[in-house]
Amino acid sequence: MLCTAALGCTAAPAAPPPPAGRVQVHTGLAAEVQKVPAEALGATYRPGCPVGPDRLRLIRMNHWGFDGKVHRGELVVHERAVEPLLRVFGKAFEAKFPIRRMRPAAAYDGDDERSMADDNTSAFNCRRVTGDPGRLSRHAYGDAVDVNPVENPYVDRGGTPRPAVGRPQLRREPPAPGMIRPGDVITRAFEEVGWHWGGDWSNPDYQHFSATGG
Repeated sequence: MLCTAALGCTAAPAAPPPPAGRVQVHTGLAAEVQKVPAEALGATYRPGCPVGPDRLRLIRMNHWGFDGKVHRGELVVHERAVEPLLRVFGKAFEAKFPIRRMRPAAAYDGDDERSMADDNTSAFNCRRVTGDPGRLSRHAYGDAVDVNPVENPYVDRGGTPRPAVGRPQLRREPPAPGMIRPGDVITRAFEEVGWHWGGDWSNPDYQHFSATGG
């Protein structure tokens, strides 16, 4: 089983695909963790990617939406990222931090521009850095997450905000719902699990958190 007793793990019902475990970090989060069939990864995976399907996990969990209601979301992440991210999103849920939507990048055929423009919170995607194709993204390793990309745009090396619809949000004052700010519940939660925020970079990536700082 992937999760630990310290996190309140209980057995999941036997059903295809076979569950890797059920983790309850926050009662409202109602998180479930499953193995990911290679075919479910679609265009986000291809042979030669740094992490294979056997090391990836699908997390299903609740999150608050901008409508003030609880929604069910999904993230595909590296197996080592499961417990840290459940702790982070458990705290986000407790604080009622709004997340627009949470879908695997495969729902957008691996197209990061489409995913960002849809304000989608996502994790694994075997791709190059958007706006800097010379570098492999940490998302290809499954240990990076982008949160509310429209409210938290990325400024690429050419100075272009991505997604383009997020340009107005480059003005970080006054803070808007779903915006990530230094010292807020999101940045503190990621800091507590040892992850790093891209909002501090010279070319800020306000949406981006990773286990390695890349």
